[in-house]
Amino acid sequence: MPVITLPDGSQRSYDQPLTVDEIAGSIGAGLRKAALGGRVDGKLVDTSFLVDRDAQVAIVTPKDPDGLEILRHSTAHLLAQAVKQLFPEAQVTIGPVIADGFYYDFSFSRPFTPEDLVAIEQRMGELAKADEPVTRRVMKRDDAVAFFKGIGEHYKAEIIASIPAKEEISLYGQGDWVDLCRGPHVPSTGKLKVFKLMKVAGAYWRGDSRNEMLQRIYGTAWADKKDLDAYLHRLEEAEKRDHRRIGRELDLFHMQEEAPGAVFWHPKGWTIFQALIAYMREKQRAAGYQEVNAPEIMDAELWRQSGHLEKFGENMFLTQTPDERLYAIKPMNCPGHVQIFKQGIRSHHDLPIRFAEFGKVHRYEPSGALHGLMRVRGFTQDDAHIFITEEQITEESVRGIELLLSIYRDFGFDDVRVKYSDRPEKRVGSDEVWDRAEQALIAATRAAGVEYTLNPGEGAFYGPKLEFVLQDAIGRDWQCGTWQVDLNLPGRLGAHYIDGDSARRTPVMLHRAIFGSLERFFAILLEHHAGRLPAWLAPVQAVACTITDRQDEYVRKVVDLLTNQGFRVESDLRNEKVGFKIRAHTLQRVPYLLVAGDKEVAAGLLSVRSRNGKDLGTMSPETFANRLRDELESRGRRTLED
Repeated sequence: MPVITLPDGSQRSYDQPLTVDEIAGSIGAGLRKAALGGRVDGKLVDTSFLVDRDAQVAIVTPKDPDGLEILRHSTAHLLAQAVKQLFPEAQVTIGPVIADGFYYDFSFSRPFTPEDLVAIEQRMGELAKADEPVTRRVMKRDDAVAFFKGIGEHYKAEIIASIPAKEEISLYGQGDWVDLCRGPHVPSTGKLKVFKLMKVAGAYWRGDSRNEMLQRIYGTAWADKKDLDAYLHRLEEAEKRDHRRIGRELDLFHMQEEAPGAVFWHPKGWTIFQALIAYMREKQRAAGYQEVNAPEIMDAELWRQSGHLEKFGENMFLTQTPDERLYAIKPMNCPGHVQIFKQGIRSHHDLPIRFAEFGKVHRYEPSGALHGLMRVRGFTQDDAHIFITEEQITEESVRGIELLLSIYRDFGFDDVRVKYSDRPEKRVGSDEVWDRAEQALIAATRAAGVEYTLNPGEGAFYGPKLEFVLQDAIGRDWQCGTWQVDLNLPGRLGAHYIDGDSARRTPVMLHRAIFGSLERFFAILLEHHAGRLPAWLAPVQAVACTITDRQDEYVRKVVDLLTNQGFRVESDLRNEKVGFKIRAHTLQRVPYLLVAGDKEVAAGLLSVRSRNGKDLGTMSPETFANRLRDELESRGRRTLED
């Protein structure tokens, strides 16, 4: 008879097999009521799962991440059931859980309307209140294919037909609805109380543009209404912070159909972009990097040797010249840096050699995946490649990780999480080489005092990597930096150095990016700060405004004084009321507004206020310059408002 070990280490003995639901009931009535599923020896199961042997068991409730996933998966089924009841001719396809919610794809003769979504959500509420039991049954594959064909669900039948014949198929049913699914699911629809349908979008069947366009209904589900309200507030805040909207409002950049996935930078946006490069250039120079630049177009044979053509060929832009020579526009910078390393004889005394490049790369992204600056086809990487001996991996990795984290702190990102990604299924190099690379990166991460979570199978095709994830002001995660150990690519491209015994050795190459894509990091910064960039990054750091034309000459002299000291300052001499000017530049998120009236001119002062509306008092132009310089040098940790 089973002995059940609970998460706290306590054990309970039972005189007969029992379900997860019954185990929860034996612990407490409240736990049984809250139970959505269970974990039996690590496997996520339904509450109806029978435990007939000794096992470790955890009861899954809405408070657990697994519980939230069960709620969302079950709500996707509830959505499909409601659609089939309201629109019987619609065919269902797939309905997975995604971040913060779920979706379900349907084949239907007409587009779903906003009114349809209201009706579907209302029917979902009715089905949830009915508290119908959710049951599981198993069928043989061919029987399941016949079943779904018999009820006219040809997409489901096609999905099941692609599953190996010997594999059993599990189906979940509730009321008049049944669906193919591995589960687990909630014990009854009454558990599904907090959900909302969000939008409709198009999606190709099986993700292939050659197939039929389906309709994808997105929704979200939560454990309680408070969590749903918080999520909707985050969405509202994210809409206000959308970098595309801010880019238009502040006249930073635009994109157009003649250059899909490419950016037209306007003067103010380009000023910020160059400020990012100048900052990184300064940090890299201090850390011992040498800046290089490799060609954007190189012979495709180089990319075949490196392995990129085989791995990324469908995402590369290729061009053939009149002499039929095939070239590729570079999708990344590493092969070019290896070519620079190969020029001349390198000694082990020369290592580490740190090459950095603000390299423009191009990758083909499907048009449906393009999203402002976040997902583009042409972008700039703050790429670096460090050539070292194998013995230097730990020391150089510790040094590199410390640099990454210090840079993120300068931009206001103190909450940085690290993911460690090991070997992918498709890769180059032997298992022995991968073993050495993975062990070295883990050792370096520990030496740097960095905690990490495992991201299995997500390493680069040439080596394991660390990914650095930033959290923004409204709690969203952004993966930006990477640190990769590569024992494969230098050898494939013929790089070597001379060791202490005068033998040729292949260097280790560390791949490093901190911003990642400068365009994407630019967008993250805009959204993180809601366009209110710190003064050291703002395209215009201050605007000097007149009250009447009597102050024009004084304001011009002030602007000249500040500009000559390297500050980005403009004047506003328009024949408008000063309140109008202040409002206009506040909407443009200018950090500081300098106002000069007759009193200020007579005293040689400026009235200073922040874009937050705080009156910072009067001060001389020299005092303002000194305080602003102090703020810029501190990267905004000390401001005039302080």
